[in-house]
Amino acid sequence: MSVALSPPKAIPEPTATPAWLLRVCFALAMVNLTLLLTAYVAEWWVYEKGGLGIPTDFINVWAAGRLVLDGLPAQAYDWDIQKQVEVAKLGQDFVGYFAWHYPPPFLFVASLLAQLPYSVGFTGWVFVTALPYLAAVRAIVGRNFGFMLALAMPIAFINSLVGQNGFLTAALIGGTLYLIPVRPVLAGICLGLLTYKPQYGLLFPIVLIATGHWRVFISAAVTAVVVALASMLAFGIESWLAFFHWMPRFSQAFLTEGKAPWWKLQSVYAMVRYLGGSEPLGWAFQWALISSVAVTVTLIWRSRVPYSLKAAALASGALLTTPYLFMYDMMVLAIPIAFLIRIGLKHGFRSYELPALGAAAALLICYMLTGIPTGLGATLVVSVLILGRAGSFWRHEPAPRLAAAGA
Repeated sequence: MSVALSPPKAIPEPTATPAWLLRVCFALAMVNLTLLLTAYVAEWWVYEKGGLGIPTDFINVWAAGRLVLDGLPAQAYDWDIQKQVEVAKLGQDFVGYFAWHYPPPFLFVASLLAQLPYSVGFTGWVFVTALPYLAAVRAIVGRNFGFMLALAMPIAFINSLVGQNGFLTAALIGGTLYLIPVRPVLAGICLGLLTYKPQYGLLFPIVLIATGHWRVFISAAVTAVVVALASMLAFGIESWLAFFHWMPRFSQAFLTEGKAPWWKLQSVYAMVRYLGGSEPLGWAFQWALISSVAVTVTLIWRSRVPYSLKAAALASGALLTTPYLFMYDMMVLAIPIAFLIRIGLKHGFRSYELPALGAAAALLICYMLTGIPTGLGATLVVSVLILGRAGSFWRHEPAPRLAAAGA
């Protein structure tokens, strides 16, 4: 008796990186590097002509670290004292404040950087945090093109110019999501360290609890508690009391009074305020978005969707759910984009996906050139692409067990 055997289902071969995608990313990466070099040579990065320090975001990190080294860590949260240290270091006054509002564990980083010459600390912070960011995007994409993709993100230049922590935030979120299937404890450590940005702490615990990733959840919780206790021992309980004391003033200034102009924030709350809407209306839109994103992301994580799409959805959702989202934090958008690129390189791109990603990049560049808050639009474009991919898998794919990030 003969038995007809059906041929094994062919496994799709990874596709070559599209030539025009390589060219575009190479061009954007070169623009970022050239702009940064030009900024340094032209003396509008770190120091301006005459040797005065340029008032920008990194000065609050250095000043907070200086107060720690002087034995006054709790005073880093006092806006007026912090500004006095900043003005003394820069050699010039400036309008407004570069206030320190990070939880006390981040004072470990600040005190380390304050021991270095200012220019070394500034540039070193940018380049050192860029390394794990590059590594995370490369690991997600799964080939060396990931390095170029990471450098091509238009916001990389802004993050570097102001000495912000967008590279670190993207690295921790990317590391968490890449490692969950293969190294859950290490993924939890990355997530626990992300507590220096507590505004990203909404979706992750919801998803981890809903999907039973207890090793990641417990590891993250232990890491967060350990670094919090370490900071309490190092900087005293007064630093935590000062943090909680000054947080309402910070919230009032930035989310009620708009001390940082609304165009600098890239959330739906800020967009409503930018367009003239009231604070209650802004919060209504923000909470509606938070609720819908939390439900959608949780359902995706509990569905048949491959892991890469789950990771992309959680990364983009983290951006959508926080009202406090400056443009440098848009570096995190590189993570869902990297997961989408990985999927496209493995299974082939849909006709609209790469043009849409190009439109997202154009929206980021538009912000840089015009100051119009188009970052929210870029996040929404990437989110729609993720939902488009997830929808087809949701309908047709069998429910798999959690697979490696390459799925």
